[in-house]
Amino acid sequence: MYLIKSPLLLKWYYPSLVWNKSRTDKVIYLTFDDGPIPDVTDFVLKTLNSFKAKATFFCIGDNIVKHPQVFQRLLADGHRIGNHTFNHLKGWKTNNDTYIQNFSKCQELTGTTLFRPPYGRIKKAQINRINTLHPNIQIIMWDVLSGDFDTELSPENCLKNVVSHAENGSIIVFHDSLKAFDRLRYALPLALKHFQDKGYTFATL
Repeated sequence: MYLIKSPLLLKWYYPSLVWNKSRTDKVIYLTFDDGPIPDVTDFVLKTLNSFKAKATFFCIGDNIVKHPQVFQRLLADGHRIGNHTFNHLKGWKTNNDTYIQNFSKCQELTGTTLFRPPYGRIKKAQINRINTLHPNIQIIMWDVLSGDFDTELSPENCLKNVVSHAENGSIIVFHDSLKAFDRLRYALPLALKHFQDKGYTFATL
């Protein structure tokens, strides 16, 4: 069970986290979690390039170590990098010391000012520890979840999740992972075309 549109209650409970950007301008913020992964991330980069779109990639540290060339292509193409922990840890089920160590291990590789907790699950104590260690880091959530990770979701409904719920300033989550690829490769180019045709631009966070 997951929500496509982030509810106001969550935004109220975690007010220090970034859920969306300004609603004034026609800008969409595409984000991709769990990479870099050969072929999948390459597809995303090629697709984004064909629309002259920029995005933000929340990378797993272990995947950066395994696939350094793919990671370097992200940087070379002018996209922004975020920390997604080293081993994709779920904050709610991980003790705070272990979580922060894993976050820090990925931070050493990325040196970024952006962090997204895997699964969107993070304790307030973990937020406080991260803010203390790195006062300049923004913890990025989202307001639209594509659902591409859901193997029971059709590619068409994955696309519908995005185009039906995104608006000015939306932060949208896709995944450059093998699990998501069947839905991602269908939905991403069509979503880009849909929003481009409506006069939107695509920016990094």
